[in-house]
Amino acid sequence: MPTMNWRRKSTFCEGAVMVLLLGHMTTALEVPLDPKVLEGLPQPPTITHQSPKDYIIDPRENIVIHCEAKGKPHPSFSWTRNGSHFDVDKDPKVITKPNSGTLVIDISEEKAEAYEGVYQCTARNEHGTAVSNNIVIRQSKSPLWSKERNEPVTVQVGVSLILHCRPPVGLPPPIIFWMDNNFQRLPQNSRVSQALNGDLYFSNVLVEDTRNDYICYARFPHTQTIQQKQPITVNVLDERPAAERTPSFMYPPGPNSTFMVLRGETLELECIADGLPTPEISWTKVNGDLPSDRFSFQNFQKMLKITEVTEADAGDYHCLARNRLGSAQHTITVVVKAAPFWISAPRNLILAPKETGMLICHVGGNPKPTITWSVNGVPIENSPKDPSRSIEDGTIILSDVQAGSSAVYQCNASNEFGYLLANAFVNVLAEPPRVLTPPNTVYQVITNSQAMLDCSSFGSPIPKITWFKDGQTAILDGDSYILHENGTLQISPAQPQNSGKYTCVATNNQGNKENHVYLEVKEPTRILKQPEYKVAQKNSIAVFECEVKHDPSLIPTVTWLKDNGELPDDERFVVDSDSLTINDVSEEDEGTYTCIMNTTLDQDSASATLTVVEATPTPAIVYERPDPPRDLELTDQQEQSVQLTWTPGDEHNSPTQLFLIQYEDSLHEPGVWYNLTEAPGTSTTAQLDLSPYVYYSFRVLALNDVGMSKPSNPSGQYRTNPSQPDENPSDVEATGTEPHNIVISWRELTGLQSNGPGLQYKVSWRQKDIDEEWTSVIVANVSEYVVTGTPIFVPYEVTVQAVNDYGRGPKPVVVLGYSGEDRPTMAPENVKVLVQSSTQAVVQWEPIPSSTVRGRMLGYKVYYWKEKSLQKEDSRPEEPKMLIFSGNETEGRLPDLHPYSQYSINVSAFNGKGDGPSSADQKFETPEGVPGAPAFLRIRDSNLDSLTVEWGPPVDEHGRLTGYMLKYQPINNTDELKEMTLLANETSIILENLKYSTRYMFYLNAMTIKGSGPVVTTTITVMDEAMTSRQVDIATQGWFIGLMCAIALLILVLLIVCFIKRNKGGKYPVKEKEEAHQDPEIQPMKEDDGTFGEYSDTEDHKPLKGSRTPSNGTVKKDDSDDSLVDYGEGGDGQFNEDGSFIGQYSGKKEKDTAEGNESSEAPSPVNAMNSFV
Repeated sequence: MPTMNWRRKSTFCEGAVMVLLLGHMTTALEVPLDPKVLEGLPQPPTITHQSPKDYIIDPRENIVIHCEAKGKPHPSFSWTRNGSHFDVDKDPKVITKPNSGTLVIDISEEKAEAYEGVYQCTARNEHGTAVSNNIVIRQSKSPLWSKERNEPVTVQVGVSLILHCRPPVGLPPPIIFWMDNNFQRLPQNSRVSQALNGDLYFSNVLVEDTRNDYICYARFPHTQTIQQKQPITVNVLDERPAAERTPSFMYPPGPNSTFMVLRGETLELECIADGLPTPEISWTKVNGDLPSDRFSFQNFQKMLKITEVTEADAGDYHCLARNRLGSAQHTITVVVKAAPFWISAPRNLILAPKETGMLICHVGGNPKPTITWSVNGVPIENSPKDPSRSIEDGTIILSDVQAGSSAVYQCNASNEFGYLLANAFVNVLAEPPRVLTPPNTVYQVITNSQAMLDCSSFGSPIPKITWFKDGQTAILDGDSYILHENGTLQISPAQPQNSGKYTCVATNNQGNKENHVYLEVKEPTRILKQPEYKVAQKNSIAVFECEVKHDPSLIPTVTWLKDNGELPDDERFVVDSDSLTINDVSEEDEGTYTCIMNTTLDQDSASATLTVVEATPTPAIVYERPDPPRDLELTDQQEQSVQLTWTPGDEHNSPTQLFLIQYEDSLHEPGVWYNLTEAPGTSTTAQLDLSPYVYYSFRVLALNDVGMSKPSNPSGQYRTNPSQPDENPSDVEATGTEPHNIVISWRELTGLQSNGPGLQYKVSWRQKDIDEEWTSVIVANVSEYVVTGTPIFVPYEVTVQAVNDYGRGPKPVVVLGYSGEDRPTMAPENVKVLVQSSTQAVVQWEPIPSSTVRGRMLGYKVYYWKEKSLQKEDSRPEEPKMLIFSGNETEGRLPDLHPYSQYSINVSAFNGKGDGPSSADQKFETPEGVPGAPAFLRIRDSNLDSLTVEWGPPVDEHGRLTGYMLKYQPINNTDELKEMTLLANETSIILENLKYSTRYMFYLNAMTIKGSGPVVTTTITVMDEAMTSRQVDIATQGWFIGLMCAIALLILVLLIVCFIKRNKGGKYPVKEKEEAHQDPEIQPMKEDDGTFGEYSDTEDHKPLKGSRTPSNGTVKKDDSDDSLVDYGEGGDGQFNEDGSFIGQYSGKKEKDTAEGNESSEAPSPVNAMNSFV
């Protein structure tokens, strides 16, 4: 084809005026459809509408063969039939539509067969002739089933069976299905299924397959008639069951078969197997994969369906039938042929005299199509010779065309599978430029937005476009101005100084034409004072302000919204030009209010929230809720309406605002009341619209400012008749949950919405953008249906229609959904890692092709992990880390890497179903970094003028250590900072010549070739640490510890000895003294009562006998040195639990004393300790 040649010229004259010119293009140009341009403009004929090549007609209707064409002058029409001229004027049953070539053939009194044949339409005017396709007219046929007598079929259980349908040959072929006497489809599954030819195959029969109503039906789509085969009876006997067997193929027979399909059509391969148990079928393609987005398995895996067949689909396909006993395989060789198809169809060409052009007819096909050219319907070899015309490889080259050489060329490409016919005219015109954009058009834009000024033109040769501003300044392309190929001038961004008058000039060798347009750049609309948050008391006034600044020439309109919806239809809401006033605020007024300022070019908005609080109570009349209405009555009873009247109750000082009418449906939901409608507070009647198939009862509630009344007593029951549904289920969705299914779900209709008994749902679906019929099922009492065997992630159109015993609901809305996703099949390729620093790197990858995503692309997952440290040989791999990136990203940053380490990384794509395969692991290394802080820093062996500094290597060395930097200084003298560089293998150093009684600060950090790591510090006072060290040494000496242990052991031995003596009753010193100083006054125990004679009630306050206490209360030293104080635990004279002191002072004999010591209770160790002390 001629190439596009844009030429830009610049000239300078009187002020360096620069003019941009659009170049000339000699290529196919469509004549504009503007009537003003078409008027008087010559044009050869063009076929605009024609009937299909293969036209099957309904014999019950008139035959209409379409042929429409345009041209100037308007073309005339003629027809051929079966290659000969068809004189339509001589046939009274044929009518030609006015100004058209369309034929209408009346066959009401004629058989349609009389008009079958091949028709072709010709449209011609003085500039050329166009022809239509060959239109083959055939009558649709739905012949009757041939009479036959079907003998009963008797088989043993377990054998295979084929029930032949053999439908009559129709035009077009009928649709076959099997049903029973009740017009119910026979159930099909992996064992029983219908083949493409209509036969019913049983892989093995069961006893329950016995029935006498196997009926094959044929539906002829053109005539909408259904023909029925005679019923077939099948008897399955259980006398000699067939043994289990390996699979074998019932169809196609043998191990191999061949199937031919045309490019672009749908390939359907079928394999049906016999076997017991029932075989499972699987499909594979030899030396290739099935096309992921175009194939599907149907008929219980027995059919492989591939849509839009291409040459790549040719090859061998294996179908494998398998059960637990074995398998069988059949190979189908698919051969792909192709009817002619366009690679590049010839296009209409408009040329000016002396110009050159080409008509290209590039066609594909298998076998290779034969291409022939015609001129005005006459084969080019039979047409007059034209020296300006030549043909090369199916392309016509026109050179130096002359005026008056316009013509219509036909390209015909054909092979054994079909043909293509294309008309393309060559119109030789010499036309001055015409500007099609209306003159004086005004363009208005907002500042900083984009302005597009049109200059649509027509002319031959194609005009060059030049733009001027204000009549003198040329437009500079490349600044803020961009000149498009179609002549449009783009200004981006538009500024106020760009406003003005613009002139476009269209020029060719026939003349020039100019057009003026105007650009107005307006100020943007802005809200200066926005509404603010308000807190208002009930019954008060709330005001929201909204002041706007706008271009003076634009008139704004204000719109207020409440919670993103319209304002309530309430007179309390008053809208002014710059404010919203809410009178008598109530709780219902709470919400977000939005002010929207609109002009014809732009808008601005702002929002604020209103909060309502209780008003301060004031003493007033007591207000109460109204009493419930009474005396409900139903009048004016219609099929789906009724009038309800009532008497209001007492309002209790608060006027009734409205009446709320509720209903109960005792048929579907007895006891449940729903709101039906409201009536004004001044009304006592309401006209109620009712639904079919409902048993209504009504009640009324009254509302005032205080609240809602109690419900009234229910009205009498009113029943409406059933009808078909008037609505369909809502919230219809179609979503795949598994790779080969789609779940269709909906919200079920309520009993009220059902309108009648027998509510069911007709669920229909079909794959989008594929010319196939809807598949439907009828279900009930469910809210979803699962379609299986779908291709992976393809769009589906679904509908759900309500059906009851009285008919169907309205036409359902088509909802778009997608079948289930599956994991991506391809890993990202060309994964690269760019190390940027010791702790960061960037990973890059190529995105996977969209055909391998198999779902909604969610993104990429990057897994990376540390394999080992390049410094530590015994390091272990770390757990992988994961980063997620969006689907349009092809690189990502890896943060927080460990320096001087080896890492591995891989990338995988993921969708809603899961992760795809990972790319191969890539390894990369991070360079060295600065080390971490030393593990510890401590001081030991501190003396008066020296100490030892110890430290541990960093936990994270991040490379090869080059050494350590140690700094120290007295804390109060910053000028004495000393630095020492130490070797990497050192972990301690002795510092001498330190100042006594001085506090030092120590700093230590590790170093690699990348620099110094963080510093650790510690402090110490030389004197304090030395003294503390000495104290610790004395306290830990061996002799000191031994001395303390000996003292503790001695005390323990003394305690044990004392305890043993007391338990044996030995004589204590007090016992010896007691025997030496026997008191003569001590009386013996009375034999009659066993009491002590020296005690009496009157002598409670006397001293104990034998104490030898004088009357003055003092003890004589020469008489006795003993007392209870001497032997007790103080002056209170307490006794031990074993009674030992009682025996010493009671005056009893030794026998009594011994008996007193034989206490059954063990002596207390605590008391023994007390005695010892």
